[in-house]
Amino acid sequence: MRQVQFEMIAKTLFGLEQVLENELKLLGATYVKQGVRNVRFRGDMGFLYKANLCCRTALRILKPIYFDQFKTAEGYYKSLSRLPWEEYMTIDTSFSFKVTQSVPMFSNTMFAAQRAKDALVDRFRKNQGKRPSVEREDPDIVFYIHLSSRGMEVSIDSSGAPLNQRGYRTDTNIAPINEVLAAGLVILSGWKQTSPFLDPMCGSGTLLIEAAMQACNIPSQINRKHFAFEKWNDYEADLFETIREAMLNRIKECLVPIVGYDKAPSAVRKALQNIEAANLSDYISIERKDFFKTKKDHPELHLHLLTNPPYGERLSIDPIFFYKQMGNIFKQYYQNTDVWMITASMEGLKNFGLRTSRKIKLFNGKLESRLVYYPIYSGSKR
Repeated sequence: MRQVQFEMIAKTLFGLEQVLENELKLLGATYVKQGVRNVRFRGDMGFLYKANLCCRTALRILKPIYFDQFKTAEGYYKSLSRLPWEEYMTIDTSFSFKVTQSVPMFSNTMFAAQRAKDALVDRFRKNQGKRPSVEREDPDIVFYIHLSSRGMEVSIDSSGAPLNQRGYRTDTNIAPINEVLAAGLVILSGWKQTSPFLDPMCGSGTLLIEAAMQACNIPSQINRKHFAFEKWNDYEADLFETIREAMLNRIKECLVPIVGYDKAPSAVRKALQNIEAANLSDYISIERKDFFKTKKDHPELHLHLLTNPPYGERLSIDPIFFYKQMGNIFKQYYQNTDVWMITASMEGLKNFGLRTSRKIKLFNGKLESRLVYYPIYSGSKR
């Protein structure tokens, strides 16, 4: 039986919209359209399961269920009172609301969430004589309401915990990078998986793990224990298991070295723990090395280098000295290398001493950052 197609919204980080659009198209999404920090697309229930399992640069997948316009707070309540909540939950389903607004329709979103809760429980109480319970910590279902100049859109969260929580990170260092951002950086850097991959300041190993998962075609959520859609009224466990098995059957061997360095013993230990938790110890090697005392192991081979070096806002370093020294090491000892790095230190970049070939604006947490590319050719000293 052919499944019904419906619209979905994949949330992402600023600057990764195009990457996510490409991911969704490759997975088989239709009517794909970029927004700001989101991509809309269409698919059936099976595709919703697949998107949650496989999208590396999505933070969560929402399913819109209702759209309406209103002019007052009372109109907002009345509109939500007409929504057939009982189609998506029962009296025994715990729930919560998350409200965002791109225009100031309410003085605060907590009030908007409270009125949405009132509309839902009042409808249940009127029709069934009982009401379901609000649960803020771990609800069975989360409704997202977005208020814009167009009106109000209500969606159900299909993911649960954010999709950047892959399940492999057992320990982190002082400045961990978001897994969705790390996956996006690997893709944006254009690693073809034909040359070795190096992160010479690897911290807890997130960039290495995301690179290895891509090289092995491992679904990003292979370690996840639970998705929110598993508690939906129309959840199809057999269909989900069929899709999961199909994705697992596409896993392949990684044929090139993936290597990380860090000078801190604690970072090396944490990286090794995370790599083991991700079951990738066969594909990633970690060495305790100070990058500033290293040379490229095989100068004749092309190397793909991607790193998230420390910067002053999070770690105490002198950015001018640090980045100047780093640029010198690359020029002298890392020829025939594609160097990519993400940094929030604009002061450091000015003193790097290499000419940028590409700059991409991103955010690392709340810090405005740049993903920069320096192709270092054989025989090049600039």
